[in-house]
Amino acid sequence: MATKRRSVLGLLATAPVAAGALLSAPAAASAAVPSDLGPGGSFDRYIARRAAAGEFTGTVLLAHKGKAVLRRSHGMADVARGLPNGPDTIFALASVGKVMTAVAAVQLVQQGSLALQEKVGAYLDGLPAELADGATVHDLLTHRSGLGDYTRTEAYQQELTRWTSAAEVMSGITAIIKGMPLAYPPGSRSAYSNSGYHLLGEIIAAVSGTSYHDHVRRHVLSAARMSTSDFYTRPQWRDDDRIAHPYGNGPDGSPADLVDGKIFVGTPGYNVFASAPDLVRFSRALAGEKLLNRAYTALALSGKTASTWSDSPEVAPMPVFGGYGPMNAIVGGHRVLLHNGGAPGQWTFLEIYPDLDVVTVVLSNRDGAAVSPIVDFARRILTGSRPGH
Repeated sequence: MATKRRSVLGLLATAPVAAGALLSAPAAASAAVPSDLGPGGSFDRYIARRAAAGEFTGTVLLAHKGKAVLRRSHGMADVARGLPNGPDTIFALASVGKVMTAVAAVQLVQQGSLALQEKVGAYLDGLPAELADGATVHDLLTHRSGLGDYTRTEAYQQELTRWTSAAEVMSGITAIIKGMPLAYPPGSRSAYSNSGYHLLGEIIAAVSGTSYHDHVRRHVLSAARMSTSDFYTRPQWRDDDRIAHPYGNGPDGSPADLVDGKIFVGTPGYNVFASAPDLVRFSRALAGEKLLNRAYTALALSGKTASTWSDSPEVAPMPVFGGYGPMNAIVGGHRVLLHNGGAPGQWTFLEIYPDLDVVTVVLSNRDGAAVSPIVDFARRILTGSRPGH
């Protein structure tokens, strides 16, 4: 890692927060939670080393049965106001929000209002015929729609800071997608697609009769008792002391606040805001069949597409199987549900172990943070492939 980047991140790698309870007293170490994951263990020391080296700023929470085993925060949520990241700091989740969108869609399937096998054109008007008549709701959920990524278009880059309402954001992105050619025939292969998840959000709105944002607030965030989670707007992101600002590297090497360059409000594929404790509540509600019934929970979370995943050169690639929202992996005989997210000044990771009732959350508000290596370190301890102390 470059010396300059170390020094810049070092400005933020401060203010460790002691481990404590998520909902009540800390969980005792058990067969499911080795002592190396608790305070003073090798995981705790690893996080501290990465933070001290300027390689991590943000919050880490590892919980067992809803109680914190280890909770650590480093760095600043708002450099200008001198506000540190803390255990309840709210972070923009980037693509981890796709899991909430998928849950909302499958809830509608469970109710009989939406059909996974139905073509997209049955729910949305004005789409190109190849997309409307070729892609299904299932294809949108599994990144097999043929759509590319609207965030990479010149039109999106020009418009994203001009939109000033949730309605403008949704309609503006939809208009861009309607003008994009398909990257491949729907259903023929998988390719990660923000565009597909955006249209999924439009379908949720069309079927439910309410806005995408309000529907997810009520049926996912509130249903999971995520008390501080929301689709915060750019002004709220800038002004709310509870929310971590996103940081990149400024021209002089100082932390550069990126919030004014962000979209006005999050979308179906990007930027629900949540704290680490709220993500534990969501994870346990999802795996515990509180958001979907048993049959539809199994349907939503089962692996449907096969690929190989890694988002860091420090983490060995592993086979994953895409579900509706999270990916599945089998590591050391344990099933793992996972989703990550990344954008300038935002790096996030959610990992759920249903059989162990363990959730790992790592949230960062800094470019290039060592989020995946931190998650991988905990994963290897949990699954028996223990990293060196």
